Amino acid sequence: MIKKLIIKGSFILALLALVSCSKNQGNVITNIIIGTHSNNELKIQIDVITNEEVQVYAEYWSDKDGIKNKITSPVSKTGLSHSLVLCNIIPETNYSYQLVTVQNKEKVTSKVYTFKSRKLPEWLQKQFKANCPKPELLPQNFKKGFMLLAKRETPGVAYIVDYKGNLRWYHTVEGTGFKVTHYTKEQSIIAILGKNDEPTSYGSEILEINLQGDTLTHIKKGQGDFKQVIHHEIIKKSANEIVTITVEQKIMDLTSIGGKKNDTINGDGILILDRKGKQLWKWSVFDDLDPMKDKNLLKNKKDWTHANSLNYDKDGNFLLSFYNNGQIWKIDAKTGKVLWKLGKGGNMKMSGDSNFSQAHAAHINQEGSLLFFDNGVDKKQSSVFALKVDEKGKSVTLDFHIKLPKDIYNDRMGSAYRIDKENILVCCSKRHITVLTNKQGVLIWALESEIPPYRVEFIPEEKMKPFLIN
Repeated sequence: MIKKLIIKGSFILALLALVSCSKNQGNVITNIIIGTHSNNELKIQIDVITNEEVQVYAEYWSDKDGIKNKITSPVSKTGLSHSLVLCNIIPETNYSYQLVTVQNKEKVTSKVYTFKSRKLPEWLQKQFKANCPKPELLPQNFKKGFMLLAKRETPGVAYIVDYKGNLRWYHTVEGTGFKVTHYTKEQSIIAILGKNDEPTSYGSEILEINLQGDTLTHIKKGQGDFKQVIHHEIIKKSANEIVTITVEQKIMDLTSIGGKKNDTINGDGILILDRKGKQLWKWSVFDDLDPMKDKNLLKNKKDWTHANSLNYDKDGNFLLSFYNNGQIWKIDAKTGKVLWKLGKGGNMKMSGDSNFSQAHAAHINQEGSLLFFDNGVDKKQSSVFALKVDEKGKSVTLDFHIKLPKDIYNDRMGSAYRIDKENILVCCSKRHITVLTNKQGVLIWALESEIPPYRVEFIPEEKMKPFLIN
């Protein structure tokens, strides 16, 4: 039977169960309240009150998996009041758990308690549908891993799903959408938030949360040195350094080409902030390019270069891709000097089979190749490129090229990330489809989504433990 209890210093939960234990059980725990964490059906919160200063953690398991497959929660700080958040919860499933108190390195384990998780709300059901035409080719690490994608319209939702299309984790924000998300090495999700009236992938807030749903960083435009609209990319250089692409504006006299005397040109920049919004480093495309050399400037001035992805090369310098000029740049992360430009009109010699149209999600893969998704607007066929860059020789050769089926041609957005040496996870955003393909172009697996994700990142299971496991 479900009862209600209010404890001073705690908050009211939607209770799933309520248990109490007394001192005569040989434990310092006096009260336990269990419920959903922030009304999220895939996160269970256990509030524990103890009568002595201890640490507490939970060990829990589903009836299906059994105690041999128990999961351990993070350990609370020493105190009298403890909040534990359990992830890796499957809807409508019976669970058992025990609480472990730690005092002077001595552990005391409680008796076994139980709860049953509730079903997902209607609006989260049937969001994803997985299809696997080649199950025998599915890599084992892909079956054990997860994918991060997000809904850009309000209310925003960040989703983590498994290869079966099951929703395994989610986080919602009100009033904004998750325009861009990225999983960090600190096991957090950092995101650009934006309202519906802000353009696709553009926003005015930075949010970082951990997998328990706690806010680690939340900066809004206008705070500190965060003065500009940001877009298309959000990554971390270190635990305290947030890196993003900015909208850079330059006022110029364009009367000589038929424009206004004080005309505005929207370009791109790179901004590094600390967690409080203090500027640590800044770069602008106007430092390198003269807009007046663009014969189509009047047509392009509202979105002149359209940078769409930013990452670090192996040597710590930046890789920045542009949609409008079809190029990828390497930029010195200290001086801001552009080291090379690859693509149409670039200064790197390219082999005939390495020419691409528009790059998205450009990054260095595990083999050291420059990997990216190519929209393929010129040929109306999207693809994946991996290029070998010879910086000393100022040349580029093809590592591999995967042509995607023409019926999933994707002219805007998209991503491609390596799963292993032979398989690539590819997001075709506008088609609402993500596919796993091998280097021969054989589609092994596909995920249809109700939302059009800007990109889909693969996260190996080892980078999710202990919060999510398969």
